[in-house]
Amino acid sequence: MLNPTVTRDPAAPARLLLTLVALTLLWPGLSLSELDLGVLFDGSNAETMGVFLAGFWPPAHDQPFLALLAQATLETLAIATAGMALALLIALPGALLATRALSLSALSRGGRPAWWAQALRWPARGLLIVLRSIPEIVWALLFVRAVGLGPTAGVLAIAITYAGMLGKVYAEIFESVDPQPARALLAAGSSRLQAFCYGVLPQATGEMLSYSVYRWECAVRASVVMGFVGAGGLGQQMDLSMRMFAGGEVASMLLTFLALVLLADLLSRLLRWRFA
Repeated sequence: MLNPTVTRDPAAPARLLLTLVALTLLWPGLSLSELDLGVLFDGSNAETMGVFLAGFWPPAHDQPFLALLAQATLETLAIATAGMALALLIALPGALLATRALSLSALSRGGRPAWWAQALRWPARGLLIVLRSIPEIVWALLFVRAVGLGPTAGVLAIAITYAGMLGKVYAEIFESVDPQPARALLAAGSSRLQAFCYGVLPQATGEMLSYSVYRWECAVRASVVMGFVGAGGLGQQMDLSMRMFAGGEVASMLLTFLALVLLADLLSRLLRWRFA
């Protein structure tokens, strides 16, 4: 039972210390970033922003623009989906090579893989680190110069970066499931692929689908950002509209982008409910 006479939180000193450390680290960061919110409300800046935002209403809805918007939206979805598909082709084999869930040496060592088995996984883990360490916008800039303007640069940029992200998370999901079914299958003579399909994958499917849909949503957002460097889709069209100060067109594209994110959220909820 709790002592009613004790009114002081025993964790208070530790929390206070962590808060002080966080503030101590945050202050130099704010200073180095030269954050100055006052510039937003400076006379000329506030007036310029007000005029720009006033142009957002009403959103553009003329027939030629809506046709162009539909084409750009489909292009954005295609970039995100194709990039994710290519990323999965790299991420799944990379995750299987990097995970310890299917280690044969762990069968005779109480679940702990041998050192040499862990060392052999480092090349796969290193590759996944390299793939995800460079932001997709940087890859997009490189591919725009290599293959020219258009969706191809965006697809390749998403595929490379998201392969590293998906591979890392998939490997962690495989290692977080109950290892006993997979080890029992391996001990009975099943191949690693059979142990994965029947011992690991059924337990990991829900988390993998949920994370994959979330990453697809991130890929949609990334494809819009990469459009500003010439990778096609909504981003490229939005960049053109902003250069022409066509606020109504920008507003329509922002609303379309909001609808895409809501669609991804609904799809994620549906998959979680289906595989719960």
